[in-house]
Amino acid sequence: MKILALCPHYAPDVAPTGEVMTAVAEAVADLGHTFHLVTALPWYRDHRVEPGWGGRLVRADVDRVGRISRVHPFPTDKGNLVARALAFGGFTALAGLVALFDRVRPDVVFAMSPPLTLGPAGWAVARARRVPFVFNVQDIFPDVAVELGMLTNPKVIGAARALERFVYRHADAVTVLSDDLADNVGSKLDPGADRTKVRVIPNFVDTERVRVASRHNAYRDEFGLGDATVVMYAGNVGFSQSLDLVVDAARVFADRPDVVFVINGGGSARAGLERRAAGLRNLRFVDMQPRERLSEVLAAADLHVVPLKSGLARSSVPSKLYSILASGRPVLASVDAGTEVARTVERAGAGLAVGPEDSDAFVAALTDLVTSRARLDALGRSGRRFVEGWASPAAVGAAYADLFAELASRRRGRRAG
Repeated sequence: MKILALCPHYAPDVAPTGEVMTAVAEAVADLGHTFHLVTALPWYRDHRVEPGWGGRLVRADVDRVGRISRVHPFPTDKGNLVARALAFGGFTALAGLVALFDRVRPDVVFAMSPPLTLGPAGWAVARARRVPFVFNVQDIFPDVAVELGMLTNPKVIGAARALERFVYRHADAVTVLSDDLADNVGSKLDPGADRTKVRVIPNFVDTERVRVASRHNAYRDEFGLGDATVVMYAGNVGFSQSLDLVVDAARVFADRPDVVFVINGGGSARAGLERRAAGLRNLRFVDMQPRERLSEVLAAADLHVVPLKSGLARSSVPSKLYSILASGRPVLASVDAGTEVARTVERAGAGLAVGPEDSDAFVAALTDLVTSRARLDALGRSGRRFVEGWASPAAVGAAYADLFAELASRRRGRRAG
């Protein structure tokens, strides 16, 4: 089977959606299928095209999954919504044209969101080629942008919601990561629409790549963490994460030299956080590390935090949660009650979940957790046991391959009929 995929990131780009797409494509390819991936030039780490990749609007490549066309992402400051929308539009138009004029006819078209704009592009290509269209939702847009206050204009919100509904209506299948996201998407389908088109295929846990390792490692040595209890946030430092909670906690723990806080990553919210944290000697900011160091970074912490702003846990599932559990480290989540993240932490017995943006509850839970290294270790072991039974990259790849085959067979049956 030949799969044409439009996605915002792919290896060697370090974006979380790139990690997901890379592993899924490799797992599907291992089953004997081939891809033509249309994606962006690597740019996520510093929000500019990485050295060695510039100079052309489109670059063609081949790897183990098939052909890869990398187009210019027109990177901009994430805080400038207008510029970012124009960049998404430029990237989508270029990616759509490359996909549309591909000389090889696919059996199915797959598009990943965000950005939402890849949905209409994927649908248009699938319609032109008369093949099924699968739309994958990692974060639900515009819900996330509305919750963050980044979209406030009613007309713009209305247009985005209309575009969202259009894609859901015309996709042959919509894949989401959790039951929460499935309920969200299902509620936006037309009355009487077949809700079975919304399929839950969770992101995987690569327990081979992410292993339990010693907390005493090169990362601790490099950043002078010593034998302190390390409380870490590792990931995108953006507006979706309530990382003010980490700054508040560091301030409360300022007289505890045995506890150190680390924010590992970059993003549009980092500069403001660094200003807020000025003078706090127990809070370190570390730049995003290469993907090869993932296990080492995760292992260096004694406790990881997953803080999402109010409402976002119902439209987004951070993939970092599963990597943390795979590393054998416990979690303190600050998220909406009853959502996928909170339920997972509870089912795994891997930590605590408190309400979003509640500094007092966050600090109280943190104080409770760091009082016992033995308890942290036990929670971490419980989380690792839990994810060892979770979906592997191979299982997730098989689920996508089965879905693609089902839709392609159904389309051939309709043609024959």
